[in-house]
Amino acid sequence: MIYIALLRGINVGGNKMVPMADLRATIEGLAFTNVKTLLQSGNVVFEGKSVKPAVLEKRLEDEIARGLGVQCDLHVRTADEWSAVVDGNPFAAEARKDPGHLLVTFYREPLDAARVAAFQKSIAGPERLRADGRHLYMTFPDGVGRSKAAVNMDKMLGAKGTARNWNTVTKLAALAGG
Repeated sequence: MIYIALLRGINVGGNKMVPMADLRATIEGLAFTNVKTLLQSGNVVFEGKSVKPAVLEKRLEDEIARGLGVQCDLHVRTADEWSAVVDGNPFAAEARKDPGHLLVTFYREPLDAARVAAFQKSIAGPERLRADGRHLYMTFPDGVGRSKAAVNMDKMLGAKGTARNWNTVTKLAALAGG
């Protein structure tokens, strides 16, 4: 089984620094193979026995905390789940035109539809969003750094996820063989 794991909040602003070579070695130490990382932001593709992603999230979090001394949330998807994320993109035009400003945020549990609707209504800027289960697709035409919506997202949705831009999403799909 091929998995994609996203570490939340590492190597950002000099905090929770994790060298990718150490991360690969940690995951290989758990008997996973073909471990590859992408960028320095905690994106890992690897192969191993079939395990429920929620079980794998906990196992990896515990091992990273123990072996690397870093506490962070992980969001794991199988290669098939990742393909569904790519295929389910509701913003195909934005993905082609401006993939760096289309983000997918990954959550552990499905988002509450009422909270998503309230969040969408609260946005005064050009950002648009669509939720699909444990994934939130969101466009940031003026950039994430200028977005007032991005600041309120976790609070409004009542959940913390980890976001990747469309370029990273598709590169991870390619690494996973999709």
